[in-house]
Amino acid sequence: MAVTRNSDAVAPVRSSSAFSIWLTRHASTSVGALGRLSRQPFASLMIVLVIAVTLALPAAINVVVKNAQSISGGWDNALDFSVYLKLDIPVSEAEGLARLIRQRADVASVDLVTADAALADFKLASGFGEALDQLGENPLPHALIVRPSPGNTGASLTLLQEEIGNLPETDLVQVDTEWVQRFHAILDIVRKAIAIGAALLGIAIVVIIGNTIRLDIENRREEIEVTKLIGASNAFVRRPFLWTGFWYGLLGGTSALLLVQYGLYLLRGPVTRLAGLYQGNISVTTLGASESLTIIGAAVFLGLFASWVTAARHMRRIEPR
Repeated sequence: MAVTRNSDAVAPVRSSSAFSIWLTRHASTSVGALGRLSRQPFASLMIVLVIAVTLALPAAINVVVKNAQSISGGWDNALDFSVYLKLDIPVSEAEGLARLIRQRADVASVDLVTADAALADFKLASGFGEALDQLGENPLPHALIVRPSPGNTGASLTLLQEEIGNLPETDLVQVDTEWVQRFHAILDIVRKAIAIGAALLGIAIVVIIGNTIRLDIENRREEIEVTKLIGASNAFVRRPFLWTGFWYGLLGGTSALLLVQYGLYLLRGPVTRLAGLYQGNISVTTLGASESLTIIGAAVFLGLFASWVTAARHMRRIEPR
């Protein structure tokens, strides 16, 4: 029983000791890989900058799309369309027509703008109040502002407008939504282009890091042969190159974020001046925490993947003579 207790007591210690040794080796290897990069500052800086610019391009375009979406979020009322009624339609009939249209499933809301209210607003906006007071009668018709429900498609919106336009009380249906639909279609195309471009740029990063790791392996070929000669495994020899790829990805991803943030900082002044000219409140949307972590994580993954594939391929070719 005593022997069993001793073996049970030693097992966790050995397991903990093995994990500590593994952790210490990786920490030492990571610091060594970072030290080798620092001993070649210019070459390392060039590679990091290439990775940073490559990652910053899709990230910056994504920020532009985000800002365009935030600005266009205030254009939801542009999907509304105006229904001008005939001049001989009384207010009571216009109110009844508004209630009838409001009951449709493809309509979210209907607002009635009476002729008197429209004329009063026009007097305030135009500055011709005294001249308009000289009119014998109100020349403006009653109007309905129809807001379609969010579930409508382009075809259903067209059908809704046609059906309301064919009503006997309707004189004119004014639609100003085509430019908004075109704008959102352009944003969809840009988002898909970003995805395709990011994939291609990711391949470029893998090639860049892989070629750098390959040159490093060739420069340390004799060291690798000696290490294998004394019994080191391919995994042990591959470890420093994996950490080199990790540092390239981490430094490149972080630099990409700094480039994007600096570009947004430069844009804040012009955007503020533009908002002041239009008496609006336009703010620049930056990268969120999740997006920033995604960029850094993707860069680290690409660095590890490129270094692992390159090291695994070339390690098999290097054997002691």
